[in-house]
Amino acid sequence: MEGAPFSVSDLEQGDKPALVADMLTRIIVHYGLWFNEVQHQMGMEKALVALDKATKNSLGVAMKHLSGALGFELENGLPKALHDLDEPAMEKMMAAVAKSWLANDGVWFQAVEFDHGMNDAKRCNDSCWTRFSPYEAHAIKNILGLGENPGLEGLKKALNFRMYAFINRQTIVDEGPQSFVFQMSECRVQQARLRKGLEDYPCKSAGLVEYTYFARGVDSRIKTECIGCPPDAHPEDWFCAWRFSID
Repeated sequence: MEGAPFSVSDLEQGDKPALVADMLTRIIVHYGLWFNEVQHQMGMEKALVALDKATKNSLGVAMKHLSGALGFELENGLPKALHDLDEPAMEKMMAAVAKSWLANDGVWFQAVEFDHGMNDAKRCNDSCWTRFSPYEAHAIKNILGLGENPGLEGLKKALNFRMYAFINRQTIVDEGPQSFVFQMSECRVQQARLRKGLEDYPCKSAGLVEYTYFARGVDSRIKTECIGCPPDAHPEDWFCAWRFSID
């Protein structure tokens, strides 16, 4: 395009931060495309193994380069400033990351919905959960060292480490050794709609995928049953509820 910068050196200094942000976005997109393609070509199980190896190496390389460029100190491969956060600050950091994740999900949904309609947005959203839920289950199992089939007790622990757990209030109701009920007592998305005078967002189609795939990712023996999820009617003390069981 005539008049466009010919090289990076032609950019105004104030425009270069936006370029850096765009370069980081390209890394994220390329990273996700790699995972999606390995999953498509070789299946989810092999893709998750490859992801573990790639993530460990990629994060190490990125931290080395960024710390060298910006001059921050590393501790156990991560910025020392992150390790030095006290407990309240760390909780704020985790909540901020979780809120950013939720916002990211929302802006993608709207990017499709506004141009192509609700049906296409929900279709893309539900399909996305078929990949994200197994990945999140796999990641949490690694963090907690849960092993291959940790049963219902393992699932209870894993549910407390999902992204949603850092921004929503959850309740677990035991029913015995073979089942328990998980309730989303406070939902950031649905409560925002309530404040605007809107009806519940009909998230049941996504929830059926999200919770089934997550529970199965924690332990393949676990079965998932929807007790209620919008557009279903629900009591005031929860927005959606799910029963997890092992025969």
